Amino acid sequence: MSTTADLRGLLHYVPIFRGKTFVVDVRWDLLTTAGQAEFVLDICALQSIGVKLVIVSSEDELDRVLDWAVEHEFRSSVLTGSYSGSDVAKVLERGQAAMMPRQGSLLSAGLLKLSTDLDAAKVIAVADFVLKASRGDVVRFLTVKEAEQLPSNLTAEHQSLLDHAVAICRGGVDRVHLLDGGEPGVILKELFSNEGVGTMVYAGVYRQIRTLKEEDISELLGLIGRSVKRTHLVPRTYEEVAESLEDYAVIEVDGNVLGCVALYCYERVGEIACLFVKQNHEGTGYGKDLVDFMEQRARDLGMESIFALTNTASKFFEERLGFQPIALESLPVERRESLVSSGRNSLAYCKNLSS
Repeated sequence: MSTTADLRGLLHYVPIFRGKTFVVDVRWDLLTTAGQAEFVLDICALQSIGVKLVIVSSEDELDRVLDWAVEHEFRSSVLTGSYSGSDVAKVLERGQAAMMPRQGSLLSAGLLKLSTDLDAAKVIAVADFVLKASRGDVVRFLTVKEAEQLPSNLTAEHQSLLDHAVAICRGGVDRVHLLDGGEPGVILKELFSNEGVGTMVYAGVYRQIRTLKEEDISELLGLIGRSVKRTHLVPRTYEEVAESLEDYAVIEVDGNVLGCVALYCYERVGEIACLFVKQNHEGTGYGKDLVDFMEQRARDLGMESIFALTNTASKFFEERLGFQPIALESLPVERRESLVSSGRNSLAYCKNLSS
């Protein structure tokens, strides 16, 4: 991530993470020397913003983790032998990270119990885990159900790791992150960005498309401001949007609104409008997800077709969404007249919903 991206992530996530407990299970032997240094810098950064940390590694590796951590004034206490969740909690409450030897494999049953006893917000496995989709992209998010039903060609070790992640989510931890320790700075890259760099198995809601709320309006207007200025989108006022909240939807990822779309109705025909995704999230598929959401809403409302006007996204509507170019004369009269009066040089695309 760039320095700017780091700062933006911190501004959003610091108050969310402060005071939360993260359990980090690390395969230290899989990290390069540079990766070991990066790992320690990452956990030091998390501790500095108030995250309560539990660091788990093999007994042999724990001394090496400590050697690195001491150099960076990482506050920690090592727990050995028999200990309970309350013992760990005492260490965390006095401002130290609890460091302990792993009992069994990565993300073992014992770690599940400890994580739930501590009401951990996240469990993080730093290993060599990489899960890719058929087209080669890393799978960033999996609901518990998706993870359980995933047709997988993973190694037995990695399948076990995924199964343990599911069990931990089922046990009450909202999010489990499976990371590749070969990625420099992997923990901060995963936690301080919406998309991350590893695979997150999660319970509850992480990404959703929902109807606009009044408290979202200012954010929406700020979101589309750049495209309005460049005449890609029609200007809208706060009052205009407030009067038609049900016409709009936003995509929200980890509490951040990253895109928006609107559906305007003209009897049996709907218009896809106000489609926008933040620049640094383009290419994520969010635009298609937003249009698909409104397409389904149009079907539910009994629309026969939907159309879109654009002067920048012709290829997107044709190739990604299956829209076909149409003459402006085919538009509803009211919409055609407003387009002509605006002076905008837009092309029209339509999709039939009746088939």
